[in-house]
Amino acid sequence: MTTSGDGRVGEPVARPAVRRLSLSDFRCYEHLRLETDARPVVLFGPNGAGKTNLLEALSFLVPGRGLRRASLGDIARHGLEAGAPWAVAAVLDGGTEIGTGREAGCERRSVRLDGQPAKPGDLGERISALWLTPAMDRLFTEGAGGRRRFLDRMVFGVEPGHAAQASAYEHAMRERTRLLKGARDGAGRADPSWLAALEDGMARHGVRVAGARLNAVTRLDAACRLGIGPFPAARLAVVGEVEGWLADGAEPSEVEDRLRGALRSARPRDEAAGGATLGPHRSDLVVRHAAKDLAVGQCSTGEQKAVLVAMVLAQARVQAALTGRAPLLLLDEVVAHLDQIRRAALFDELCALGVQSWMTGTDELLFGGFGDRAQFFRVVNASVHPGNSD
Repeated sequence: MTTSGDGRVGEPVARPAVRRLSLSDFRCYEHLRLETDARPVVLFGPNGAGKTNLLEALSFLVPGRGLRRASLGDIARHGLEAGAPWAVAAVLDGGTEIGTGREAGCERRSVRLDGQPAKPGDLGERISALWLTPAMDRLFTEGAGGRRRFLDRMVFGVEPGHAAQASAYEHAMRERTRLLKGARDGAGRADPSWLAALEDGMARHGVRVAGARLNAVTRLDAACRLGIGPFPAARLAVVGEVEGWLADGAEPSEVEDRLRGALRSARPRDEAAGGATLGPHRSDLVVRHAAKDLAVGQCSTGEQKAVLVAMVLAQARVQAALTGRAPLLLLDEVVAHLDQIRRAALFDELCALGVQSWMTGTDELLFGGFGDRAQFFRVVNASVHPGNSD
């Protein structure tokens, strides 16, 4: 049986779960080895105990900079010298082994898959993850950058190659900006042929980035319009010049030519501005509360949180339907701002999806609705102990 993309019906999907998590000199943890099963994981304990650090460690099992977007040199255990090595390792269902971290004297993140050296982008072929953090409670009211990153993580789950395209686009854009700034600061006129080569790279990779975002939002919008129990239905769109050109029906090759021309014409303006003033790095994710026909940023804090949760749940369904593999869900303080009805609905949906979700909270009782459907761990002073929901 197949699906239309909303994830409600389909072939059995793989639901990767972390069976063993090991940390070495990571944040507040000197050493940790945690064994889990495939059920949802609840981490409870006082503030500052190390709960979010565990979610951050898990977020390094996928491509990207982790849920805090921290630099590699800032992650080593407190008290160690800046840039000290650290490591995260995990064993997944089926025995796949992932290792990542920073090695001594190395400025780049290292990755190993089943004991063999690999690239960070290769992780997307084995496991994906979505996360919500308290900082994202302001996602709909702050700048577009956070919403783009949120959207791109969703795209990574259905198109692993999106990470490489986005990285290549950003590299070409940075190099172009460097040349234009040099010209502005008196280093001489930027080489037109080199600028053209960089703009060609921005056009080729940028159109692919925009197209992947547009496709992902179209699918996610269809899923979010359905709503999930008491969670609000939402309408989604991605807004940007390049996405607009594609949405109007132009062929990708035509849009590439148009973007190349626009970048070439914008050189004087971009030189004065100190950066590219058009392109998919300026696009935005627009979300509206469907029932109220209101921008989500104008809704209450509780409604905004409920829409965010609904989007993550819908994406889990879409991703499972499209790729045959469900994502890992990392939900930091997820029950904050959710009423009892929505908390119960969230727990039921997570169990129905069958994904391994990792949740944190200070009050164990707020997760009591899980009963024995979840596994509980008490986190105190960077130590983790089995708990229960009784």
